[in-house]
Amino acid sequence: MDSQPPASPDLEQQTTSRKQRRGIGRIGWAVIGAVFFGSLLAIGILPRLSQRSELQAAVKEASTLTSVNIITPRRAAATTNLELPGSVVALNQTTIYARSTGYLRRWYADIGDRVQAGQLLAEIDSPDTDQQVLQAKAELAQAQANVLQSRASLAKGVSDLKQAQANLLIARQSWQRWQFLVKKGAVAQQDTDTKYATYQANLANVEAAQNTISSDSANVKAAQANVYASQANFQRNTVLQSYKKVTAPFSGVITARNVNTGVLISAGSGSNTSSNTNTSNTNTSNTSLYTIAAYDKLDVNVNVPQSLSPSFETGQTAEITVKELPQRVFTGKVVRTSNAIDPNTRTLLTQLEVENYNATLRPGMYATVKFAINRTNTPFVVPDSALVVNAGGTQVATLTKNQTVHYQKVVVGRDYGTEVEITSGLTGNESLIATPTVDETEGLRVQPVAQTK
Repeated sequence: MDSQPPASPDLEQQTTSRKQRRGIGRIGWAVIGAVFFGSLLAIGILPRLSQRSELQAAVKEASTLTSVNIITPRRAAATTNLELPGSVVALNQTTIYARSTGYLRRWYADIGDRVQAGQLLAEIDSPDTDQQVLQAKAELAQAQANVLQSRASLAKGVSDLKQAQANLLIARQSWQRWQFLVKKGAVAQQDTDTKYATYQANLANVEAAQNTISSDSANVKAAQANVYASQANFQRNTVLQSYKKVTAPFSGVITARNVNTGVLISAGSGSNTSSNTNTSNTNTSNTSLYTIAAYDKLDVNVNVPQSLSPSFETGQTAEITVKELPQRVFTGKVVRTSNAIDPNTRTLLTQLEVENYNATLRPGMYATVKFAINRTNTPFVVPDSALVVNAGGTQVATLTKNQTVHYQKVVVGRDYGTEVEITSGLTGNESLIATPTVDETEGLRVQPVAQTK
């Protein structure tokens, strides 16, 4: 068997070199594959790790945030009931005073009596007034007699004037004829002068009669003026005499009687030196005789807050109740307002008129007046616990988009006890902290929790 020739050294070196290069190539490709697959792994895992880290951080942060209950403001009803305290007053109430001086002869009405207009309430004995009436009547009769006398004198003066005018006519005609005869030489010039003197005398008589008539006419006018003055004085005293009978000025109820029989009444005196004498007998001068109030219709005075005053108008109706009559509801109608806000109370005085034919209501009663108000721009309503009152005013704690606290200033309207109206400062889209505390400061990040109803 033939044996192979031995390998040369160069050939062995080349073989070894090729083996080394082949080993190095396998390692390189392995490293490259490892790097490639490592990169792919990193791309998939790292974001998940980052998200997990952020989630863990968020959970950790959320676990440290303060949880707050969140509410949203709601609109109030367009129609709301408003109850206000009211005071019942008489539609017409007056105090009756005496216009005639004298002693009270008799009184005919006492407290609680219902009287009609013109009904006799009391009589006053006034002899001085009676004498004044008699004197005024006599003066009037005298003035009327003077008028008759003056007219008679005027009539006589007119008659004398007519006689004087007739004599003047005859004297003038006689003088004119004698002037003609003296020119013919039929009579003497002296006779003509006599006729002329007679004519002049009659002319003077006519002028005197005319002056007398003028004077008599003035006397008649003066006498007639005295008659007018005497008539006025007589009528005045007659009216004063009629005041001896005190009558009711309108139909109503007597609420006070301040005099007794025999008390001295001074007309025109406003001094009341005695108190109500319904049960006591005194003889003290007092010109206030009665107080009378009309009961068929009553007024109810209500003070409306300034914020609600624009909602009230004449003709608006309301329900009126009093505590003493729990089963009765009266209907009142707004008849007038003061049209001015009281600067002390910031309220508008409003008067309602209510029918009271059976006199169930009485002046001075305390009443509750219930209005139904229609509002065009209805306010928001929030719990009173959502309000924060401090040096910055009245505020609510709102939650921003970044879940941070922001305090918003608001204007409060009606207070319903557990809820209040917000008339300004909110849009309705806010998230409010239901019960803010001193820990929820401005800008604090919190964890909102919707409040369950």
